[in-house]
Amino acid sequence: MTAEEVRLLFAYDAWANARALDACSALTPERFTKDMGSSFSSVRDTLAHIMGAQWIWTERFHGRPTTALPKADQYADLAALGARWAEIQRDLLGFVNRLSSADLDHSFEYRDTKGNAHRNVYREVLQHLANHGTYHRGQVTTLLRQLGVKPVSTDLIVFYRELATQHVK
Repeated sequence: MTAEEVRLLFAYDAWANARALDACSALTPERFTKDMGSSFSSVRDTLAHIMGAQWIWTERFHGRPTTALPKADQYADLAALGARWAEIQRDLLGFVNRLSSADLDHSFEYRDTKGNAHRNVYREVLQHLANHGTYHRGQVTTLLRQLGVKPVSTDLIVFYRELATQHVK
């Protein structure tokens, strides 16, 4: 995987997150936080988990220690969560966009939330992070359907199709 491919993967990730947030705008505040008995109880909690994972990995990339994911209940509504996520995403994309292909093969050390030391290669963590978001956006899609809201497609091929039409114009 080259640096350009990683940048494209995270452009897709940002696009998919934006689409998921937009689909959630159809929810009332009560349905946004309704306990659905899922891995993360509500749509808000699931989105906050995706966002929190992006935050914690970005902090680790920058060598800043972390001890816990942000608590979902600090985001009263979709607007608050979306505003915070925009900040995190800017930081993450800034980091990704500065990486060279050689950087992707370098490892970095960090501690997980339990204090255990780890060493991983950037390429592997970035692939994990993108895959993690895709997995949990799928859960959001299911929750939206259960709440009677039409979800939007966040499939990678849809992103590529949109990208192709932008290049044609």
